Amino acid sequence: MARGHTLEREQPHGDALHLLLASADVHRPLLEPGLASDAAWSAPRPERLPRRTEVPSYEKPDAAPNDLPAQRWGVVAPEGDLGAAFLQALSPLIHHREREQGAPVKCYRVPADMDAAAAVRWRDDVYRAEETPQEERPKYLLLLGDLHQVSIELQHVLAHSAFVGRLHFAHPSGAPDLEGHAAYGEKVLAFEKNAAESEEPDVLLYAAPDGSEATEWGQLLLVEPCQQLMEKRWMPKHPGMGLHVLSEDQFLRVAGQARPGVMLSVSHGLGQPVRGWASVEEQRALQGALVLGPRQVLTGDMLRSTPFLPGGMWFCLACFGAATPPRSMFSAWLSLLAQQPRYAEQLASVLRSLPGAGERPFLSALPQAALANPRGPLAVIGHSDLAWMYSFIDPGEVYRSRASRIASVLEVMANGSRAGVALDALMRFYREVNDSLMADYQARQDALASHLPDPVEPRRHGYRWMLRNDLRGYLLLGDPAVRLPLGRAQA
Repeated sequence: MARGHTLEREQPHGDALHLLLASADVHRPLLEPGLASDAAWSAPRPERLPRRTEVPSYEKPDAAPNDLPAQRWGVVAPEGDLGAAFLQALSPLIHHREREQGAPVKCYRVPADMDAAAAVRWRDDVYRAEETPQEERPKYLLLLGDLHQVSIELQHVLAHSAFVGRLHFAHPSGAPDLEGHAAYGEKVLAFEKNAAESEEPDVLLYAAPDGSEATEWGQLLLVEPCQQLMEKRWMPKHPGMGLHVLSEDQFLRVAGQARPGVMLSVSHGLGQPVRGWASVEEQRALQGALVLGPRQVLTGDMLRSTPFLPGGMWFCLACFGAATPPRSMFSAWLSLLAQQPRYAEQLASVLRSLPGAGERPFLSALPQAALANPRGPLAVIGHSDLAWMYSFIDPGEVYRSRASRIASVLEVMANGSRAGVALDALMRFYREVNDSLMADYQARQDALASHLPDPVEPRRHGYRWMLRNDLRGYLLLGDPAVRLPLGRAQA
């Protein structure tokens, strides 16, 4: 299928809303065969951050984004002894970045549980403090701590002004794992000081063959268009690049043997089992683990020491693949839908998988294990909420592929740019659709005030709402300044 072409296939459920979430006990999708497309037409307006936070603001717009001495690198850690312990565990990496940029690393300390308004105030009053010269304000920011220690709201706010990544490792009990932090820092240093002999990366593509409509669409509208794009445009420029489209049986073996490169995986992430989680520890260990196929689930325990994408970067598309937030952006909408008889039973299991009031948010165990593994990846981009298909489709009467959104992230990585720059390639699409969605709400408000008909087309509005919230859920885990350790020059 050519990139951008529609898929000639009868859809039994029209342009349904498909979710990449599976039950943790039976490993089957929790929302099969999906919701009707009109379910999103009257979704509630997203919470708007103050002061146009979601408009990008680059501190050095005339400097190359990969130029660390010009853009600078800094650390954001929790207040108190725990933050000091994180900084100590990563001190070799911090000193390495100081040498690389030729200037001291700026370390910020923040309070826990900052909401969106507090995050905006901190950004404006501390990060953008008037007395700090612009050239000393770090564009690359590494957040240290789990989501209850350095809030996800702060990460979202900063991601519109900086290249932001997060690092945290925990034991099964939830206690911080300082050895994991140290191991990650040592891995980054090892790969950056010893670039691979290869000048071109490997690229690995995978869609789980679990028989669900969601992953079938992922194969047809994301993996296959990416493969064709790479064969037609990437490989002629980089003849040494290796391209691998993986089967279930090949997934771990090929990923363990790959040269430093990039991986795209599309699969269901585990949500709550039918019986419920036996304990908080079980939930932290398994929520967001990947259903690779009918016979295999990839958990954090499996990647603690198994070679997996060494020195590479992983784009992991699955529900809760990166984290479980304190509150889902889809919670209010799904709760309202569940009050309708046609959706009540279908959505019950999905709602049980969403974080409840007072539950502690957490990073998923799978990317933690991969990043702490000395023979694992340097960075993971994953989802911190429910992951839908909208990041790579344009719905209509028949789905249209928008694989270029995610392919752009993979290409930035494969070209040797830093991980934070790669995530920002995706966030560009988020900012565009966010502006369009807010324009819809403004047009409705103006029409209401003038006693005119609603000018907003419901189907397009529902699509924008889904796409906006789907894209906003992506997080970068790992140092945003890492890049593939290729032998060729890195501009």
